[in-house]
Amino acid sequence: MAVSLKEIAERAGVSLATVSNVVNGYRPVGAQTRQKVQQAIDELGYAPNLSARHLRRGRTGMIALAIPELNNPYFAELAWAAIREAARLGYTLVMEDTAAERESELMLLDGAHRQIIDGLIFSPVQITREDVLARTNATPMVLIGEGVYDVPHDHIAIDNIAASHVAVQHLAALNRRRIAFIGVRPGDPRQSAHLRLRGYQEALSSVGLPFAPELVASTAQFGRVDGLLAMRDLLALDHPPDAVFGYNDLVAIGAMRAIREAGLRTPEDIAVVGMDDIEEGRFSNPTLTTISPDKEHIGGLAVRALIARIEGKPVSPPFDVQPPFRLVTRESTLGGQLPVG
Repeated sequence: MAVSLKEIAERAGVSLATVSNVVNGYRPVGAQTRQKVQQAIDELGYAPNLSARHLRRGRTGMIALAIPELNNPYFAELAWAAIREAARLGYTLVMEDTAAERESELMLLDGAHRQIIDGLIFSPVQITREDVLARTNATPMVLIGEGVYDVPHDHIAIDNIAASHVAVQHLAALNRRRIAFIGVRPGDPRQSAHLRLRGYQEALSSVGLPFAPELVASTAQFGRVDGLLAMRDLLALDHPPDAVFGYNDLVAIGAMRAIREAGLRTPEDIAVVGMDDIEEGRFSNPTLTTISPDKEHIGGLAVRALIARIEGKPVSPPFDVQPPFRLVTRESTLGGQLPVG
């Protein structure tokens, strides 16, 4: 049978109100008293009824994470971090795959599922700053993803321009002189693909390399096949690249496949760098050098920021946070047999 708060109060020798304060975190409770209550909770095996608690507060206890590609390993790894943090804080996280379609993103922005969720963590691709500003739905929302929005919502994203700088400068430091970029798509110049292209161009300038438009390859999406097809086009040039920076790891892995199909070697003939540090890149052949964002930090921070907004805790004005990233060097640029990691 379920243990009641009254039983905990009797075991700890405190009032029912004190137990409630400890369990729900309403008011500060002295350390000694809190310890007595916690000991009683442990001895009796009390498990809080989170659903009932949320309902008493007029909430469902559910938050949503909306991403453009559930089958993209980056988003899967990010979602896992968010799910664990939500569970730790007593919330259930549900997933929504928008397929990067504008209509789906607008439906979420306008309040789809608002009756069943308390808040939304949203990684949009197609919507614009103007779409976000026009939003009338009051459900708390935290934006993630590398677009630039400048809107009154918390936004968590790495610095795409700086990350691209690091990737291209690494290739230039290896004496690569025709560095290609794979992953341009039409759309809002504030979105991640355009920001990464801008970082690529600025990095070339910073190391004294000319920008060659023929070395910038567009893609329909950002998957392995897209990287494969784009790399084939680059290899058909009169002067193909000696290095490639892929929009993400999937694009980079596809590019390495095309290089191998052409009878060339990575990195001896063409060095490759990706972005996202998905697990697949640690086991590809060769292993993939990549820009590694802190996915645990991004997922956890997004959940904590959203729950703070939901629960009305004292929080700062909407923030724009740029989580840390680092360059992880592996065989695709350094060669040799490097340890997995």
